[in-house]
Amino acid sequence: MTTVYDCSVESELLEGLRAARGAIGRGELVVIPTDTVYGLAADAFRPAAVQRLLDAKERGRDAPPPVLIPGIPTLTALAENVPEVVEKLVKQFWPGGLTVIVEARESLAWDLGETRGTVALRMPDNRHALHLLADTGPLAVSSANISGMPAATTAQEALAMLGDRVSVYLDGGAVGAVLPAGADPGSTIVDATSLHLPEGKLRIVRHGVIPDDEIIRVVGAELVS
Repeated sequence: MTTVYDCSVESELLEGLRAARGAIGRGELVVIPTDTVYGLAADAFRPAAVQRLLDAKERGRDAPPPVLIPGIPTLTALAENVPEVVEKLVKQFWPGGLTVIVEARESLAWDLGETRGTVALRMPDNRHALHLLADTGPLAVSSANISGMPAATTAQEALAMLGDRVSVYLDGGAVGAVLPAGADPGSTIVDATSLHLPEGKLRIVRHGVIPDDEIIRVVGAELVS
């Protein structure tokens, strides 16, 4: 049965977090607020749960979900290596609206889709999401919407699109910020997987809530393409 929990009510928040933990543990889907948009979450280490997430969004394995993590130490645990440029960026922008694509550790027992050995990682700036992540560990999380439809910025928008495909909805109120024209309401995504090459640069994959010039300010224009 699908349940919506109002996180502004302390008793519902606690009950909702317990329900969300239980659902994730059973391989089910949960909708959570983040600092950008609402996310559709599943256990990153359960391939069947990740596939359920992709199916709920009506999305193929060629679009693997990012992984939300509770802190920078988890970044070093999941990445094969963390370039100095990435260290500077996460120190500046985590928790927050920056997703970094890095080489995933080969030893990780997960299947997020056709990742080609990479993983997209983010630490969200939302206390409800971070509380859940502290209990569950890394979660595969994609925007809470059907592919091709606008990302949900309220739990009600997510419910209208995903319905009973999701077991638990954590309602943290409206999320997101006013953005410049043309900016994506989701996180800014940067690909750091070519930085080890002689002329490798950081590539901005998605222009989101963190402006390009802020990325350039931190790492230098010569390292950004």
